[in-house]
Amino acid sequence: MSERTIIDWPAWTVSAPGRYVLDWEQAQLDRVVSDIFGYHALQLGLPGLDALRENRMPYRGLVLDTASAASSPFTLPPPVSPDARPGVTSLPSASRGLHAPEGRSAVWCDLLDLPFEAQSVDLLVMPHTLEFTSDPHRLLREAERVLMPEGQLIILGFNSLSLWGARQSLGKVAGKPFVPSAHEMIAFTRIKDWIKLLGFDLERGRFGCYRPPLLTEQWLARYQFMEAAGDRWWPIFGAAYMITAIKRVRGMRLIGPRKLKKPALAPGLAPVAAPHTRNEH
Repeated sequence: MSERTIIDWPAWTVSAPGRYVLDWEQAQLDRVVSDIFGYHALQLGLPGLDALRENRMPYRGLVLDTASAASSPFTLPPPVSPDARPGVTSLPSASRGLHAPEGRSAVWCDLLDLPFEAQSVDLLVMPHTLEFTSDPHRLLREAERVLMPEGQLIILGFNSLSLWGARQSLGKVAGKPFVPSAHEMIAFTRIKDWIKLLGFDLERGRFGCYRPPLLTEQWLARYQFMEAAGDRWWPIFGAAYMITAIKRVRGMRLIGPRKLKKPALAPGLAPVAAPHTRNEH
């Protein structure tokens, strides 16, 4: 597929349908992440959406690769750092504000090979990240690896079983897609199957954005009545969805309050250190 058939995120996020979807997603995230606690929370990609702004964990990071950084509505300088390590580029503090909201740190790496220790993250948010990765299965496996037991995974995406999904399919055939997506939309049911195979328990799933795929704010406003109707009568056909899942470790039993040991991540979310070797006796 030609790169010209992929809509740029920055242009789409300021369009009427883009603002419509992102406003719904931001509202859902603000409500959900405020009640999730721990030490480390990460957002993978889509810097135009502040997925962690209502979360209160001590460390909240934004993880970017070249493709996800292109989704930012800002002009971003190339990642540079004099002490960069292989696979990861940490931005100088002076330029982090361009990549992450205030109070966040930005880390550049390959999203399919996250440079963080296993079982070191309490919350991982992937806003449309699976739709832009070349290997969604591998990305989900990485998410499962870095999440702590009982850690939470939040996935947002476009629903292929919707009017928006139908328009996207027809638009790609004609070379005029309606929403940004480097690959095909992934059905909600398929995502559920994938995360269950990885040992996650689905906590909740929610659909939203029931108005038709229209280009102008005026026409979208005319169909506002479809929000309440869709949520009641055809909830699985919303244009967007959000999935919240919990990582379960079978055979593990928690007795009493969970005592969290702070993972071995530096304040700037440094990459995982080289494994230590045991001393021979």
